[in-house]
Amino acid sequence: MIRYLQPPIIESLAEKMVFLGGPRQVGKTTMAKQIGETLSPAHYYNWDTIKNKKTFLEGNWSIDSNLIILDEFHKYSRWKTWIKGEYDEHKERYKFFITGSARLNVYRRGGDSLQGRYHYYRLHPFSLSEVENLYSNKLPNPGEELSFQSKDYTNTLSDLLTYGGFPEPFLKQSERHLRIWNLERMERFFKEDIRELTLIQDISSMQILSEILPERAGGILSLNSLREDLQVSHRAISRWMDILEEFYFSFRIFPFQSKKYRALKKEPKLYLWDWSQIKNPGAKLENLVASHLLKFCNYLWDREGYKCELHYLRDQEKREVDFLVTIDKKPWFAVEVKQSVDKLHKNLLYFKDRLSIPYCYQVVLNSKEDYIKDNVRVMPIAKFLSSLM
Repeated sequence: MIRYLQPPIIESLAEKMVFLGGPRQVGKTTMAKQIGETLSPAHYYNWDTIKNKKTFLEGNWSIDSNLIILDEFHKYSRWKTWIKGEYDEHKERYKFFITGSARLNVYRRGGDSLQGRYHYYRLHPFSLSEVENLYSNKLPNPGEELSFQSKDYTNTLSDLLTYGGFPEPFLKQSERHLRIWNLERMERFFKEDIRELTLIQDISSMQILSEILPERAGGILSLNSLREDLQVSHRAISRWMDILEEFYFSFRIFPFQSKKYRALKKEPKLYLWDWSQIKNPGAKLENLVASHLLKFCNYLWDREGYKCELHYLRDQEKREVDFLVTIDKKPWFAVEVKQSVDKLHKNLLYFKDRLSIPYCYQVVLNSKEDYIKDNVRVMPIAKFLSSLM
């Protein structure tokens, strides 16, 4: 399967280095090798399999290479200085493509010595549009109404809800395999990512935190509640949540701030990159939509340069709408997620008028109805997701 980032990465490689980050086992290495086949001749190097690293770091690249793919090279403590030197010396002859686990994103923030020399992309799990090969369709210009497909994608949505969006379990379509994959992935996540690259001493408590979070997905994140459950300091729980987000285990979205309503100031909502871990059907459905919207926003930011952000709406009177997508901090469209529907969500109507939101969608799982009422479009979730990346 051709991943959605392959065309823009190939285009970007003609201009500068490309860094590719994202969750563990989301398909970065596989995609890098596919790009290598497209831009052949290419050479792939994995830091973990190079025996004589000292000799290799001298940069004696193969004369017949066009593309140099470097995987997991951020494990080298001075990788940024090294790759800067290699790129400056060889950029007229070679293209450099650097991939790695979430740690690549952590390390690249340590300074600006590479500024202007690379473009960074975030690879997300499969979405409905990617599975159905719809991502090549023209995306809407920011501020315009979304464009939806007429085909029924209910079966694909059901598979994504069951198996998640990570390539291996989704393609295997086996719940037994999914359970085993989740166990092995989390074991490697803490052993090879967290333990090796952080100074966390209480790994066992942090692992317990990762087991608690699926129960909190889709809800307001209370650090104080987590602190009490784990009997640790507020500083510790806050740092652990930051690390889990930096390493693409979870993500938080924050309430949209506006003078037009009394918004909550700080309280984020929590979601997981792997929604298959969530047991509650409503929370899993909301997380799936959140992940699709985040992928859409990240693509518009990374590929097109639009400041596209994902928020939710909640005021001090506890009126809430699940999601708001903004462009340059201005509302673009709002989304309310429902398993079934009998009437229009009154909070969606309230915020639509209060914030002058151009487009509002109430998306429903167990319904095939598609209609507009009070300038809100009520439609099946699968049809809505067909408009995203």
